[in-house]
Amino acid sequence: MHSWPSIPIPSVPGPSVPLRLYDTSDAQVKPVTPGEVATMYVCGITPYDATHLGHAATYVTFDLINRVFRDGGHDVHYVQNITDVDDPLFERAQRDGIDWRDLGTREIDLFRSDMEALRVLPPRDYIGAIESVREVIDAVEKLLANGSAYVVDDAEFPDVYFSVDATPQFGYESGYDHETMARFFAERGGDPDRAGKRNPLDALLWRAAREGEPSWESPMGPGRPGWHIECSAIALNRLGMGFDVQGGGSDLIFPHHEFSAAHGEALTGERRFARHYVHTGMIGLDGEKMSKSLGNLVLVSKLTAAGVDAGAVRLGLLSAHYRADRMWTDDILAEGERRLANWRRAAKRATGPDATDTVARLRQHLSDDLDTPKALAAVDAWAADTIIGIGSSTEAPKLIIDAVDALLGVDIAPVG
Repeated sequence: MHSWPSIPIPSVPGPSVPLRLYDTSDAQVKPVTPGEVATMYVCGITPYDATHLGHAATYVTFDLINRVFRDGGHDVHYVQNITDVDDPLFERAQRDGIDWRDLGTREIDLFRSDMEALRVLPPRDYIGAIESVREVIDAVEKLLANGSAYVVDDAEFPDVYFSVDATPQFGYESGYDHETMARFFAERGGDPDRAGKRNPLDALLWRAAREGEPSWESPMGPGRPGWHIECSAIALNRLGMGFDVQGGGSDLIFPHHEFSAAHGEALTGERRFARHYVHTGMIGLDGEKMSKSLGNLVLVSKLTAAGVDAGAVRLGLLSAHYRADRMWTDDILAEGERRLANWRRAAKRATGPDATDTVARLRQHLSDDLDTPKALAAVDAWAADTIIGIGSSTEAPKLIIDAVDALLGVDIAPVG
């Protein structure tokens, strides 16, 4: 599947700063230490509705990580999936009277356009679940062969499940106790009451064909992939074990990331699927989590269609720390618009204060677990001084324009 168009990234003079990120599994901020190629897997959308600000906040966050890696001289191998075969997609298609494939295609196209508007750098590999079915089948066969998986005793629907006992370290990624795991498993797509399972927490690997659902032939019988194994197979086959960052929203910590890691570890016999597990906070509206089920989504496409500059949306999302659960308000958007206007006003000036220290602080704050509030404040200070006429450096405006573009992903260059 094709990604969205890439954009050039300016080169910014001065030394980069090594990145440190909070790791969910270790519950601490620690250095990220990629090799020449930094590797990152971020879980993608299930394409049954448009991109809302919760999605946008996640992908903008990992775009910052991508940009910091590149600023440090790393090539970046970024992989993202699309879960284009799943129950929510079928349910929405049936509700709306549309073929599920057409619905998926429409929403994937809209997602691409939203990411392009937000200036999110595209992944190198953008892989749909449909494309990866053969990879999933191979992985499930291996898990069955090594005893990590089993077939439920059900003549009609012989589904294949992964055993939570397959890896001795299961639970390390989330750090949750059993009660919390059980609650989230039931709330987030699990099937604890499925008859024939050995453990209520065992996760579906291969769903035997049901009437009215798509299916593929396999040695396990016709069926389709479970959710978690999709990401395990896609990541392993493109990045291998021990890649640098696995990312997504905090609602993916369990069960999705716990199981995708466990699947990979059971397949390879190695201890740790990813070196860093990084998660973004949830975005809410009017005191509630923003979600399709609540019907309180703020859509990127609707904001831009109404004339809102996507750069202001991006700045609004960056105004709070990425790990914080937070509300989206009209005031946040208005502040993003004011900030963008001020930065562009300053960027038009022929001179300004020397920006070397501002760029150094911008790098330092981003490398400190993506401290975007402080990073924005550093640029705010430079812009405020420039607007009132402080400074005589003719090189400063161009340096700030390039740094804000390369590191924050916001275009403030004067037009024309």
